[in-house]
Amino acid sequence: MKKIFFLVIILKSIFLTNLKAEIAYIDINYILKESNVGKFLNSHVETKRIQHKQKFKELEDQLIKKEKSLMAKQNIIDKQEFENQVKILTTQVQKYRKDKQTNIDDLNKFKIENTKEILKVLNPIITKFVNSNSISIVIPKKNIIVGKKNLDITDEILILLNNNISKLNLK
Repeated sequence: MKKIFFLVIILKSIFLTNLKAEIAYIDINYILKESNVGKFLNSHVETKRIQHKQKFKELEDQLIKKEKSLMAKQNIIDKQEFENQVKILTTQVQKYRKDKQTNIDDLNKFKIENTKEILKVLNPIITKFVNSNSISIVIPKKNIIVGKKNLDITDEILILLNNNISKLNLK
């Protein structure tokens, strides 16, 4: 009985020392924001956003002018004609809102699709780094409350990603 107990303790201590896992964490959002390819995508999206904002600001100004013009004519024109013009203006405003929302949705979809492309390039880089450095598990930084700085592999992965790719073929 003592021999079995002694054997179990020895085997347990051997297995526990071999089960030590190397853990690291990574800040994916930082990499997507600060990498060359991430900056390229973000600047492209921001340029598109500014262009669309200007376009919709001009349309909005035109609709406001039409509304003010219509209100100025309210007492001058026939009630039926006024109501028809109000319906036309309402339809134009609804189309403007729908187009603006569609544009926002399309831009968000564009950013998501291209971010997925960056992640497709990033995944093998992380996998190769993990294998070459004997890391057992990588955890997203957003799920870490406190961790040693030496467990953060974000900077190393950022350098590897920058060396691997700097621009995307935007969809």
